[in-house]
Amino acid sequence: MADGELDPEDAKIVTLARSSRARTGAAEGAAVRDTDGRTYAAATVALPSLALTALQAAVAAAVSSGAQGLEAAAVVTAADAVDADSVAAARDLTAGVPVLRADPSGAVVETLA
Repeated sequence: MADGELDPEDAKIVTLARSSRARTGAAEGAAVRDTDGRTYAAATVALPSLALTALQAAVAAAVSSGAQGLEAAAVVTAADAVDADSVAAARDLTAGVPVLRADPSGAVVETLA
């Protein structure tokens, strides 16, 4: 799936996820859009006392800001799959939320529905 085929709002969260990853040099970047249209972006957190995937961190930011549900999520990664715990975090908030997996160039290679 090419960026040109994405809904503009989905393309936005892919861009935010890609930017978060690039800005920090992290393994992954992620972004989520809540049911009010607000977006939250994060990168992988790897501290001695706290480890979160980028998607877990983005979901945590959304929840801590009062989000009641998610419309979509995006993860930019070089990995061949989105970590199951990452998907679970997003789906704890909204069952079945689509999770877009994009490569480091921002090209969406998979949508987990």
